Amino acid sequence: MLERRTTPSPLFAILSPILAVVLTILAGYALFAAMGMDPVRAMEVYFLSPFADAYNRSELLVKAIPLALIGSGLAVCFRAGVFNIGAPGQYTLGAIFAGGIALHAPDGSPMLLLLPLCLCAGVFGGMLWGWIPALLRIWSGANIILVSLMLTYVADLLLDWLVRGPWTDPDGRGFPKTATFPDEAIMPILLPGTRLHWGLALAVVAALALTYMLYRSHRGFAIRTMGLAPKAAGFAGFSEARTITAVMLTSGGLAGLAGAVEATSTLTYLQDDIAAEYGFAAIIVAFLGRLNPIGSLIAALILSVTYIGGELAQIELKLPKNASMIFQGMLLFFLLACDTLVHYRLRLRRRARV
Repeated sequence: MLERRTTPSPLFAILSPILAVVLTILAGYALFAAMGMDPVRAMEVYFLSPFADAYNRSELLVKAIPLALIGSGLAVCFRAGVFNIGAPGQYTLGAIFAGGIALHAPDGSPMLLLLPLCLCAGVFGGMLWGWIPALLRIWSGANIILVSLMLTYVADLLLDWLVRGPWTDPDGRGFPKTATFPDEAIMPILLPGTRLHWGLALAVVAALALTYMLYRSHRGFAIRTMGLAPKAAGFAGFSEARTITAVMLTSGGLAGLAGAVEATSTLTYLQDDIAAEYGFAAIIVAFLGRLNPIGSLIAALILSVTYIGGELAQIELKLPKNASMIFQGMLLFFLLACDTLVHYRLRLRRRARV
């Protein structure tokens, strides 16, 4: 049976993500065997092939960049007990704002001006979409989970209208996309011969800055106190409204930055399903990283393996595209299950004789 611990276990707080990853791999082995496939070969393709060559390794980092940016922001938000589920919508708004600047910039605009302007516009768009649920929560007590989630669909519909209407590519042959951004609005490549770009530096700097803020600043102390004990935070004089606004702006801004980075780097245009690839996967990144921005960097790399491995499995094993989502779902399931051991311990009890 489960017996509640007097204090949370610091050991299992560290071991829980590792155990969840191991259980996900074992479950994947059993899944491939049940499908009649060679499980050893399938696991090799899915989990080892992404590390086989330099290009695939660089693609792991490319996939991890937006996940790390969004996951770091969500980690801060969840630390405060504010559950922002609308990060995909904030990501989409960031891409829309960045794309709007790139598409309507005057010809010949210098890169040193245009690209930072696109990124700043993306941050503003994400912050705007994160500020709305915070404002409604403070003014009317609206549920942030529901409002942020519903705004995701509003953002998707807005993007769909733009790429099919006023921003559609006249040479796109009917495909819902915009024209390609000018070269001055495209993120420079960090590693020649790959798609790895300077967004990696932004993700690392953001994680370090958020970690410093969370554990070395007055605002970070207020955020952590509100997440652990909201009443104690109120007695200490920390404003709930300011904390909610701060974490939603931070989370939304980083999600918007992720959308701007993705739009100006790997895509270089806008399309109707720009956030479909990442969806709500960054929520898994935040929890797998123990709600720590630096931990989110490592978790983003782990989750990017499921994306690259899933793409390679489509080619070599003929698996469906959504196979990666199965592994992400199993990872979240095992992570939540293993987190139970942080607050509870297994206790064997003998059945009393009658």
